Amino acid sequence: MRAVVQLVKESSVKVEGNVTGEIKNGFLVLLGISHEDEESDVIWALDKLVKLRVFNDDNGKMNKSLIDTNGAVLLVSQFTLFASIKKGNRPSFIKAASPELANKLYDFAVNYLKNKYKIKVETGVFGAMMEVSLINYGPVTITIDSKNRE
Repeated sequence: MRAVVQLVKESSVKVEGNVTGEIKNGFLVLLGISHEDEESDVIWALDKLVKLRVFNDDNGKMNKSLIDTNGAVLLVSQFTLFASIKKGNRPSFIKAASPELANKLYDFAVNYLKNKYKIKVETGVFGAMMEVSLINYGPVTITIDSKNRE
């Protein structure tokens, strides 16, 4: 699983002109799921996500987590995070999960954050063409890869 995590002051996603999710102060997470991913990958990545200490404390240092700040998550599925451009210029997506597996693990991710951490989670629409807007804060952008746990 790959996630691009952006610390935002606000973020929203629209499908066909309608807002399907919006947050203030938290993370916009673009989530890609590979054909090798399992629930254990989701759990590892999301546990890491909610504990990332990238929010400022009272001294202006990155020292607080999403949990500490009661932040929210806007979770947007993005299979293109598994694009390969090794051969030619047209991306290949053979490492991306099938829509069935990806949707199952995406739903699992949403429910995991809501149930385990009681975090406000907003979403896009799985498989839809979406317009994502954000006001990045910092800016802070971090990637999480469950197959490269550095």
